Amino acid sequence: MEISSKENTQFFSNNTNLPVDRTSFKSESSASKEKQSCCGGIKIFLGALSFVYFAKALSGSYLKSTITQIERRFDIPSSLVGVIDGSFEIGNLLIIILVSYFGAKLHRPRIIGAGCLIMSAGTFLIAMPQFFMGRYRYERFPSTINSTVSISPCLQDKSQTPLSALEKSQAKINAGCEKEAGSSMWIYVLLGNLLRGIGCVQTVAIIGPIFGFLLGSLCAKLYVDIGFVDLDSVTITHKDVQWVGAWWLGYLIAGVISVLASIPFWFLPKHLPKPESRKDSSTSSEQSKFITEDNKDQHKSYQQQVKIAEMAKDFLPSLKNLFGNPVYILYLCASIIQFNSLIGMVTYKPKYIEQQYGQTSSKTNFVIGLINIPAVAFGIFSGGLIMKKFRISVLGAAKLSLGSSFFGYLLLLSLFAMGCENSDVAGLTVSYHGTKQMTDYEQALFSECNSGCACSKNDWDPICGENGVTYISACLAGCQASNGSGKNTVFFNCSCVGTLQSPSRSSSAVVGPCQKGNECPKMFLYFLVISVITSYTLSVGGTPGYILLLRCIKPHLKSFALGIYTLAIRVLAGIPAPVYFGVAIDTTCLKWGSKRCGGRGACRLYDASALRYVYLGLTLVLGTVSIFFSVAVLWVLRKRSSSQDETLSANGERGTCGTKSRKDNFVNSDLLIQTTYWPEKETRL
Repeated sequence: MEISSKENTQFFSNNTNLPVDRTSFKSESSASKEKQSCCGGIKIFLGALSFVYFAKALSGSYLKSTITQIERRFDIPSSLVGVIDGSFEIGNLLIIILVSYFGAKLHRPRIIGAGCLIMSAGTFLIAMPQFFMGRYRYERFPSTINSTVSISPCLQDKSQTPLSALEKSQAKINAGCEKEAGSSMWIYVLLGNLLRGIGCVQTVAIIGPIFGFLLGSLCAKLYVDIGFVDLDSVTITHKDVQWVGAWWLGYLIAGVISVLASIPFWFLPKHLPKPESRKDSSTSSEQSKFITEDNKDQHKSYQQQVKIAEMAKDFLPSLKNLFGNPVYILYLCASIIQFNSLIGMVTYKPKYIEQQYGQTSSKTNFVIGLINIPAVAFGIFSGGLIMKKFRISVLGAAKLSLGSSFFGYLLLLSLFAMGCENSDVAGLTVSYHGTKQMTDYEQALFSECNSGCACSKNDWDPICGENGVTYISACLAGCQASNGSGKNTVFFNCSCVGTLQSPSRSSSAVVGPCQKGNECPKMFLYFLVISVITSYTLSVGGTPGYILLLRCIKPHLKSFALGIYTLAIRVLAGIPAPVYFGVAIDTTCLKWGSKRCGGRGACRLYDASALRYVYLGLTLVLGTVSIFFSVAVLWVLRKRSSSQDETLSANGERGTCGTKSRKDNFVNSDLLIQTTYWPEKETRL
């Protein structure tokens, strides 16, 4: 208003008869409105995109939290669960090229919206098997399922059981056999996760995984068939190894969130309005170029063909130039191997905590979501803060990345001493006489104390004897009678339970496995502390490593190099790591479940010591190999740095001039060494 009044005063003081030109005021007003609309459009776009990031991260982390639930629900091994987990990257690879090509030509917001809908469709598809494959059936002896027929757990003579009951039981098994095809519905989970990959947008959101694991913790406490069965009839608790939580419920919630995230993009324009002040500007930033486009048809078909031909012609030379960069190749190899280590470790971390420390799925997911994920976020932030505050050079970034990996894996090494011993399971980890287990566990399931019982070695219906030993079933424990029903069932006259204390008397047992030893809760606490510190330490090197990647490449090859880097990580780490980690974990299984129609189901019990050595050992071996490649990166950078110092010294270029010459050399030649920090460069990228 002050400027306008001064202008009016000047006009009137000059006593001119020319009319006041109000177009300038109108243009200023329109420019202001246009600027506000542009800023508002950008804010809406960024807000909607952030919500998409949150939805994607939530569904992805929720999948990690339900790995063990899916394994038990579909009776599949860990290796197959690894294939399901890796299918997300496969779906992403199927569509990434098409999106990259057509994304610049079509309606970008609507492409993002369509991707959200595809992602939500995949999430809904993951949950669909729950509604088609019938109710979850866990192994329980009839006496524990509110049965009106009194049956002795130790079936010394099948005539004890009424013929009608046996026939009905066999009929149910046969009926279940006909529906056994339902176990192959894990394919829907795989296809759904693949669709999630197709509809994915890249994310750096850290809030999504936190809520994803917390949602997994909540759903893991709810029974899988909640709303479909009477919960009072369920005879297992969430602490039981056969427990399957409402894994499907979280996918429905995540699917709804993805649908909501897609709505704003269908109402955004194809191009956000460009501010008037920038329309005539010759120097526009990369951000404005990304958000806005010139509507004029400046690119003719002939020019496009020439451009495509030139790009195709330059592809092989660019690829040769990129792979001829030793720093890039070595860092790429280090990243691939390290991501193999980290992806495998994160995928099976919930399973490791459950099996090693006897924790429930609910508590495991709660701990990971509330402690580990924030530690990773804080580590990434700390790495970036260190780089910015101390203006660390590319050589310093390499040192920081290497130091982070070295100390992180060194801390991980201490976890070998923080494990729990195997639970005492008669016939598997200890003999029926209390001694340590022999080699052939299946033959050791039978002993003199249960020789008179008609038991099956394929059953898994664990009970806890009063001697603190877990027995695979009441029959194998030699129990002759039971009292009560459901979760309150108590077995009596268990001949095998008495052999560990006094062979002359029999003892009782209750439903469910025995808890881990007294030292295990303390070890779990130590594990959490070291795990959080390790997560933070490894994450500190993330930002310096990424900046190192950017600075070691020529400017015109950065996009190409980042594309190759992302593709290599997905193909060589994201897909195979969960699979071979799962195969290795399967080798530590002591007791496999059996499907109703025969065949091996999901693992019921793991060898805790073997699982610890396989899981941590494979992670550490891969991490150690990646450290060697990181050392090689640092060695090449030092060699280049020393050679440039010698060149500058020979030419007599020292001090300020030498710094300027180095910077010019970095920009114009190999871009392998940068002695000064350019904060605006990363911002622009």
